[in-house]
Order: sequence, then structure tokens, then C-alpha cells
Amino acid sequence: MTAAPILPSWRPGPSRDRLVAFLDDVATVPIERRFAVFDNDGTLWCERPSYTQLDFFLTELHRRAADDPSVGERPELAAVLSGDSQAVADIGMVRIALALAGLFEGLTPEEFSARVAAFMATATHPTLDRPRRTAVYRPMVELIDELRRRDFTVAVVTGGGTEFVRAVSHELYGVAPELVVGTLVGYTRDDGVEGGALRRTATVIGEANEGAAKVTNIQTQLGRRPILAAGNSAGDREMLEWAAAADGPTLALLVDHDDDEREFAYRSEAGTFVEDEPITDVATRSGWLTVSMAVDWETVFP
Repeated sequence: MTAAPILPSWRPGPSRDRLVAFLDDVATVPIERRFAVFDNDGTLWCERPSYTQLDFFLTELHRRAADDPSVGERPELAAVLSGDSQAVADIGMVRIALALAGLFEGLTPEEFSARVAAFMATATHPTLDRPRRTAVYRPMVELIDELRRRDFTVAVVTGGGTEFVRAVSHELYGVAPELVVGTLVGYTRDDGVEGGALRRTATVIGEANEGAAKVTNIQTQLGRRPILAAGNSAGDREMLEWAAAADGPTLALLVDHDDDEREFAYRSEAGTFVEDEPITDVATRSGWLTVSMAVDWETVFP
């Protein structure tokens, strides 16, 4: 019986050949060093026209504002509710994100995860005419599955909220919650509950998980250096550089959004800082594998 081909959604060509060559080469790597990290937004699932987590926050904001109009008196939330893009830009996305995250202050981790699950169960992508939970990139999920077959540990390293991605990572990617590294919200212990309870705060621990923070957070939270890293924006640059510089074989993979027929065509940018040069130029200069959605993927979504 003939074995099923690996990476079936990847078109034949140089990108697929390089991926397969890497997969073959890792047979020489000790299993304890077979570690891969994947960015989430724009790398594993669609991030346009808006981030999935942002839509989750906005859904909660509109619900809360309908019940209690005073919620919209906070300047950050008022700017979002009004749709005033200039006001949002003037305030800055970091403050906006913190204000939105504060809508869930006081929830236990379990309560927050349940709300994420309920949102994902019914949310529809605004332009792709498909459920949000199916707006994942089939070729990347195939790559994760193939890595696991070759005894890799796979982690998701996201600029988004850790708990938000943890609530969906196992269902969408088979990645356990403890293997998700993201922007961390603070918790406080509620001793008024028997046995104690953790409750979300409106504060963030450290900085947003982008750029160099991804590297330090991988080390401090997971304690392993990846030999494969995949991303799509300047927010992933240091993570890709770190993986590529490990003892070989290594692979740094950049997803290039150049398919405006099946997804979107755009230049990926970091969410919390301005980069010096396009990440695709960095990839070419650094010898990374740049994957074209339009050219290299036979199928984009499940």
C-alpha cells in the first residue's frame, strides 16, 4: 500500500522541496532538540481585515455598552465605539487593547476560556464567508502535523493574549495550552472562595509579546531553543533569527500574504512598533524560506 504524500496542500516547487529536505535532515537531530515555534496571527490563521481576538473584544464591548452605556465613557472605549479611526490612532493600540482586555477583569481563567469558546463556536469571518474557527491555514496545520510525526514539540508564540489562544490552540492546532506563549495578563488570588480562585486583572505582565520579547519569553517560559520558527511579520523577526542561528539543521519560514483572490494581499507589519525594512527583504537577505500563498499553496483553508 502506497503511503499518503506528505504536505498535500503544498504545491510542488522550491518551497516544498526545501521543507521536505529539512524534514528529512532532522532525522539526525536528537529528539529533545526537535522543537518548533509558530506565530499565530497571519501565520496559522487569518488576521485580516481584523484580528480574531480584537473581534472577540469588540463583541463583548458592544454587548456591555448596550447593557450599561456608561462603559463607553472611558476614552479608549468611546473611540472604539464611535468608529473614530483618528481617535483610536491618537490613543494608540496598546492603550486600546488594555482597555478592551479590562472588560474581562474579575473572571476566572475557566470563565474567560468558556467565553472564548462560545465566541469561536458561532463567529463568522466578515469577508471569507466561513466560520472563524475554519479560517486557519491548511498547509501550516499539515506542517505542524508532519513535525509531530517526526517527534517535534510544537509551540504557538503569539503577540495576542496567552489565555485567548490557549482556549483554542488544542482544537485548532493540537497544541496544548502550556505550549502557548503570548502577551500575559495578570491574575490575583481570591481568598474568599473555598480553596482560592484566580481572577483576571486589567494589567499586563511585562511587555507585549512581539519582537525580542518572543525570544526571551520562549526561553523563560519553555526553556528550549527552536530549530524551526515560522512567522509573517517584523514582530517575528528576532524569533526567526534565533531559530536560524541554532545548530543545524534549522529553518526560518516566512508566510508572504500575496493572494488577494483566496485570502488577502498585504505587507505584514508588527502591531506594536515600526520596522526598519519590509520583513520580506529581511527574509531574502537572511536566506529564510519565504512562502508565497499564491504560488506555494494549493489550498489555503480547510
